[in-house]
Amino acid sequence: MAYYRRGISLVFLIYILIGIYVAWVYDYITPALLREVAEALLAIFLWFLPLLGVDLNLS
Repeated sequence: MAYYRRGISLVFLIYILIGIYVAWVYDYITPALLREVAEALLAIFLWFLPLLGVDLNLS
């Protein structure tokens, strides 16, 4: 009995990268948006630091 592991295909990865590039060129993705997403991810994964008084703003 063979075990089949399904991963991300190369075609799907190229599709996503082209989509990110097009979104960047047409200003759907901006540096301000990336900064806000990074701050949100930091707040999610390091939630205990704001409770200790650490500021997670990337300004």
